[in-house]
This record gives sequence, structure tokens and C-alpha cells, in this order.
Amino acid sequence: MMDLSLNNKTAIVCGSSRGIGRAVAIQLAELGANVVLIARNETALVSVLELLDTRQGHHHHICADFSRPEEVKEKINNYLKKTSVVHILVNNTGGPAGGLAIDADVKTFEEAFRKHLICNQILTRAVVPGMKKEKYGRIINIISTSVKQPIPGLGVSNTIRGAVASWSKTLSAELAPFGITVNNVLPGATETARLKTIIQNRAQGT
Repeated sequence: MMDLSLNNKTAIVCGSSRGIGRAVAIQLAELGANVVLIARNETALVSVLELLDTRQGHHHHICADFSRPEEVKEKINNYLKKTSVVHILVNNTGGPAGGLAIDADVKTFEEAFRKHLICNQILTRAVVPGMKKEKYGRIINIISTSVKQPIPGLGVSNTIRGAVASWSKTLSAELAPFGITVNNVLPGATETARLKTIIQNRAQGT
């Protein structure tokens, strides 16, 4: 039987205050990993942390707003001063608001680019040196099936998810020689607050 234990491994899970990120964090803790939660809602983070603390491992949280990449950079660098290495990084951020790509202004695209690609890059650059020393690393990007076929009404999200997919494929070749894998997870319809909002907006014709 395959050993799925993650004992003595440290995992950072972004967007882990709710939805897919929260579920991933709980599962990694169940497998024995020390989990570091990152999101902007500290109250929600503390709630998830209390849940993780009932499992094995040593768990922490970092409150950071992904619309502010410099804040993310500062917070992750401060955390890495206190720990030896991060073995697993799960990049996961809530998608942009719905709407047609042609209707979105430049500011909307820039904000989505910062939250997703730029923050992913910041976090990855921060943890990769430690992964290289360990000759082990797992970088997982939660994106969307829209990278295969754009989803109507999600113009900005389709664009940004595609950029993240290309970025991660490029990284996978660059980091493979160091024992670091980079993979994309493309969730389909998942019962999250975001999905409910998308359905509601479509029903209202927005």
C-alpha cells in the first residue's frame, strides 16, 4: 500500500479560510503535515486553525491580503525566518468577479494578475531554496477547467487562470532536476461560496 503520510512535512495552503483551500488544509493535516494557513480574514483563519489543532502536527496561520503582493512577500519572508523548510506549497486564490473580458477595464486585469500570478511567484521564490536543499518539493496550483475551455461569463478569470497554467508548466521543467514537482489541479463545479455567487449572477443575468 502506498504510504501517504506527510509526517514532518510542512505545507503552506493559500486561501485556506474557506472553500477548497480549507478542505485541502484539513486533509493535509489529517495526513500528518504541519499546515500553515494563509488568507486575509484572520477571524476565519483562527477558526480553521482551531480545527487543525485537534489533529496531529504543529499548525500556524499568516494573515495576508493577496491584493497587496508586497505584504505577502513580507509576511512569508518573516515566517521563513522561523522555520527550516516548506515542503509543499498550495497556491489557491479566489477568482475574479464574473463578466465579459471585453467589458473589464485594465485595473481589473491588473488586480487579478497581482492576486494570482504575482503572489504565486512571490511565494514560490520564497520556498524553492529550501526545497532545493531538501531535494524535495511539491507546488500545487488550484486553477480551473477554464484553462482547457474558457467558461462563458468569466472573462478575466479565464485569462488569468490560463497565465498561471503556462507559468506553472514552465516552472515544472525548470524545477524537476531538483526533485520539485509542479502540478495544476483543475476543479470542476465545487460547492463553494464562489460557485454559488456565479450561479446567482447568471440567474440574474449579470
